[in-house]
Amino acid sequence: MPTPFVHLHNHSEFSLLDGATKIKDMVSYAVEMDMPAIALTDHGMMYGAFEFYMKCRAAGIKPLVGCELYVATRKRTDRDPKRDGNHHLVALAKNETGYKNLMKLATKASLEGFYYKPRVDKELLAEHHEGLIICSACMGGELAKAVVEGKGSLEPAKNVAAWYREVFGDDFYLEAQGHHADGQWELNEVIKRLSRQMNIKMVATNDSHYLKAEDADAHDVLICIQTGTTVQDAKRMKYEPREFYLKTYEEMMGGFEKFAPDAIENTLEVAEKCNLEIEMGRVPMPAVDLPGGKTPHTHMTDLCWEGLSRRIPSHAQVHKDRLAYELDIIEKTGFSQYFLIVMDISNHARSGGIFFGVRGSAAGSLASYCLGITDLDPIEYDLTFERFLNPERVTMPDIDMDFEDTRRQEVIQHVTQKYGAEQVAFITTFGTLGAKAAIRDAGRALAMPMPEVDRLAKMVPSLPVGITIDRAMQDNPEFGATYQSNEMAQKLVDTAKRLEGISRHASVHAAGIMIADRPLVEYTPLARTADGALVTQYPHSSLEAIGLLKMDFLGLSNLTILARAVKLIKETRGETVDVWKIPLSDDPRVDRAYEMLGRGETTGIFQLESTGMRKYIVDLKPNSVKELAAMVALYRPGPMAHIPRYIRCKFDPSQIEYTHPLLEPILKESYGVIVYQDQVLKIVQAIAGFTLGQADLLRRAMGKKSQKEMEKQRDNFMKGAQARGVGKKDAETIFNEIEPFAGYAFNGARRLLCDGGLPDRVSEGELSGGVPGRADEHLRRQYGKSGRDYRGVQAASCQGRPPCVNNSSADFTVSGTDTIRFGLMAIKNVRQGSD
Repeated sequence: MPTPFVHLHNHSEFSLLDGATKIKDMVSYAVEMDMPAIALTDHGMMYGAFEFYMKCRAAGIKPLVGCELYVATRKRTDRDPKRDGNHHLVALAKNETGYKNLMKLATKASLEGFYYKPRVDKELLAEHHEGLIICSACMGGELAKAVVEGKGSLEPAKNVAAWYREVFGDDFYLEAQGHHADGQWELNEVIKRLSRQMNIKMVATNDSHYLKAEDADAHDVLICIQTGTTVQDAKRMKYEPREFYLKTYEEMMGGFEKFAPDAIENTLEVAEKCNLEIEMGRVPMPAVDLPGGKTPHTHMTDLCWEGLSRRIPSHAQVHKDRLAYELDIIEKTGFSQYFLIVMDISNHARSGGIFFGVRGSAAGSLASYCLGITDLDPIEYDLTFERFLNPERVTMPDIDMDFEDTRRQEVIQHVTQKYGAEQVAFITTFGTLGAKAAIRDAGRALAMPMPEVDRLAKMVPSLPVGITIDRAMQDNPEFGATYQSNEMAQKLVDTAKRLEGISRHASVHAAGIMIADRPLVEYTPLARTADGALVTQYPHSSLEAIGLLKMDFLGLSNLTILARAVKLIKETRGETVDVWKIPLSDDPRVDRAYEMLGRGETTGIFQLESTGMRKYIVDLKPNSVKELAAMVALYRPGPMAHIPRYIRCKFDPSQIEYTHPLLEPILKESYGVIVYQDQVLKIVQAIAGFTLGQADLLRRAMGKKSQKEMEKQRDNFMKGAQARGVGKKDAETIFNEIEPFAGYAFNGARRLLCDGGLPDRVSEGELSGGVPGRADEHLRRQYGKSGRDYRGVQAASCQGRPPCVNNSSADFTVSGTDTIRFGLMAIKNVRQGSD
């Protein structure tokens, strides 16, 4: 039988540096205590509300989605430091209407009422009251403060309670809390009197900020991290007594059984009133402009066939078949409108002269190429469409776009103007306490000697990214031994482990932009960044589950460098360079570019300039874009071990080996070495007879390392191989060969898009090695690596001239054919002034 009590007032890690409970742990513990429901009421924001909802539903427990609002003491627009503060108020959503009103309250609190905290006021509460349950909150609530200010008189508190009852009716509850903070039970007595006199029901809560009683120390350290104090500071902020956790039913009943057992029972009433259902899945796409009488798909189809004839005038039947196939899949999956949205963004960038590119698997789509979204013919480069859009497992296509970093904002402004300021926003992301940070921050808060703390933190390896303290102790015997033998180290590490992974601060996703068909507040609460930009309160994972359209607009400095180089060449040489028309072979400029790379002259060329990569490039002596792309794909942990074999087989084809003859046409281009995910898909197709869509499902399972799914996929692979006459031993060998590559290999499109859309390793190389002036190589990375590139100028037999107030421009400039003048903006603390 379920426990007859529900916790209605709880804070998670998203009450940043105030709550120490992770949502998954909160939900699991509520299930363990056999509670029928549980609430989440983080301070002021709803960062974790949707994640909480999903995890509760998955665990079979009712989610009570809420927020502990800050209510302005006067109007939300008042900001007098002597008069304007805030009161706490707990709000829970009964249904979809209440949920949407709660999101609007949380949004307006940030956009309109922010003053130290995001604040609402009574005007907003009255306007958005429908569907909400209100509890009077803690000792920081308006009711509690009215009791204190009344100095024995109940009238001020009655006036407060009367207003909330008038607005919220029977959905307003008086909150009595079960911890024993100084003055809390005296306040509870007054609340009980109010309840009986005004016939307003009470609910019992515990205002939990950490999960279990034994987490009190770790939470205390977290508060010290928030306030910049130490546990030795007697005047610091702290939660006393140490009872702000998720108490059991027995613990709560022990405090309320004689005082007010109905306050326990009424928590079930509140839970029964809350029946929120949030719609998930794909939401409608933003509207696009369509010619009269056309649907998104018919319009896209016409544009694609026209684009095929325009972009590939001599296209073959294989192009027609591929485009027809893709259009059929796109229509069935309902993504035509998505392609039109991306096409509009691409057209805006092209018409504005903004260098851009599309990264990732989108280059495997011929439809994208015909629409002008990408600039590579996937047939020519043997790219798979299924890696981009898998008809066997339909998910939203992911077209990530890169723009010149200095002009990215222009694209965002275009999207905002087209779809509306209320329908476009950046995405919130959260910085967490990683292993090293948790140790250092906990050490400061515990007032431990920082040299010792730092010594322990340095025992945590930097790689792999996201390594945990437990994993670090396994990998580093010295760390484990120190922990076992040193009492201080034990206390520090144990505390840090309790805090590890907790969200520390909110920030903005580096590239993510949300675009909705209606105001975003209908789907997610919003906030505003320090520079005034609109940002979602929900992180990307929640927005994706809701089904919203996310675009990645990344600003890349190498695209800015290419654009500036083209501009400089035009200004200094009078030559117009179209980077997409630069030949990739059979041209003296290309030969000079490859010769330059083969000598190791890669300074400033994106992804080719590290010491290790330079050595391999010199050994490889590249003479094609495909070889450069393969080297970049291989130069990563894991596949890096295959680089010597790749180079060796290039110069001695007799060393190329294929496990089975069916692999030769797939791996011939890469000298028998598996380099790309696309090759994995085609190997699975050739050996086991999978469709490319089915092969991509196998690749995903390999990447996620799901043991259960892997066993299923291996069995299917072996059966398919047997049906095609491939021996069991060869099939097992091939499966074992492709398994590691599926997780860490690049997809084939990425090898050619080169993280910028342009084949920039040759573009940059040719601009620096083949175009007169040799400008580009020495004008990159202007605001961080100028000293290094200045030396690169001298190494290339160009004259580098120092900054000069009379002759320098803001950026680096070219004088004549061999002189580079240092840009003033590269000088420390020099910035662009306003006009």
